[in-house]
Amino acid sequence: MQRISRRIFLAFFLLTAGFAQAQLSIEITGAGANRIPVVIADLLGDPVASRIITATVRSDLERSGLFRLVDATGSVLDENSPVDHADWKAKGADALAAGSIARSPDGRMEARFRLYDTQKAVSLGGAAYITGNDQLRAAGHRIADFIYEKLTGEKGIFSTRIAYVVKSRGQFLLQIADADGQGAVTALTSAEPIISPTWSPNGSKLAYVSFEKKKPMIYVHSLATGKRHIVANFKGSNSAPAWAPDGNKLAVVLSKDGNSQIYSVNADGSGLQRLTRSGGIDTEPRYSADGASFYFTSDRGGSPQIYRASANGGEAQRVTFEGSYNVSPRPSADGKSLAFITRREGRFQLAVMDIASRQTQVLTDSNKDESPSFAPNSRMILIATEVGGRGVLSAISSDGRIKQRLSVAAGDVREPAWGPFFQ
Repeated sequence: MQRISRRIFLAFFLLTAGFAQAQLSIEITGAGANRIPVVIADLLGDPVASRIITATVRSDLERSGLFRLVDATGSVLDENSPVDHADWKAKGADALAAGSIARSPDGRMEARFRLYDTQKAVSLGGAAYITGNDQLRAAGHRIADFIYEKLTGEKGIFSTRIAYVVKSRGQFLLQIADADGQGAVTALTSAEPIISPTWSPNGSKLAYVSFEKKKPMIYVHSLATGKRHIVANFKGSNSAPAWAPDGNKLAVVLSKDGNSQIYSVNADGSGLQRLTRSGGIDTEPRYSADGASFYFTSDRGGSPQIYRASANGGEAQRVTFEGSYNVSPRPSADGKSLAFITRREGRFQLAVMDIASRQTQVLTDSNKDESPSFAPNSRMILIATEVGGRGVLSAISSDGRIKQRLSVAAGDVREPAWGPFFQ
């Protein structure tokens, strides 16, 4: 696996009074074996806007581990320029993106671009995005998504967001950032732990567990308004919320009747229904992509293993059999894979199972992996892990070849959740 020794230091501001600026660092530690050579020409027009958008596109593609940037120094191209495909092909480029950025009459910016296949000497299409000065990076992410999809056949994830929890100076911050870690904002600050954030299917809300009232309670939090409401506040523990694919209900774990068991509840807190009944501990539910079933962790067989049951409850079937400890099931959006944490020789590591064949591959060599979360295109998996006694996030491709590490110098980073596609 090729090593890329490159660090990108990204600054962001914590939007909570009393907190100093923290710095987010992304380290790319592995790339795909056969990367696509691509030229991203500077956008013609406004130089400041061009630098921001072009740098974002280049960074996104390079960070994905699937592309190799070909030098475009000295090239003067926009979306309407004639392209010498043979010349770019001779320079080693398989694809070329060129465009322009100009101010619209209403004061906003319009970014236009076109993508070419230099090997076949054809246009692969293009697009135009209207953007404000404060949304130039968002336009860059959307351009990168377009290029990624045209050249790989998979939907890009650069416009998606991630949520995670930072523990810093005795406080817990629920933060939301772009998929590349930039633009982080704080949705909630608490002196008590915040755990298990999970995105609603349309990306407008987060469900999470907060201990702010000295006991675990489940909240649903609207990101647009900042308003939130309690979904589960029963006797005992209320934990591990998971959205159903239709966004109308959540699976939750309650101990109100004794051992922790799995229930479903409407997003407004009504309609509680018990889904599992066992003498053990049932926890960590996650709905399958089609919503017909859910996966969960249970020790009903004597050791923690992963099971699957109908979305309406009923008899559960065991899914994992290799090893004595398999927890935290996370099915991929395409329904083909299941990520989970397995214990091997005392080390907690990320594993992925091919659901059809039941073949399992361990993707990491770390010691304390936890909280896996698939990207919405099922290509990458975000996890929390530990380096030097401090919590960091890692993103690993589902084949294990592409690896990134994301950390905050000011504190521990835990509880990651990758959001849905840009809506």
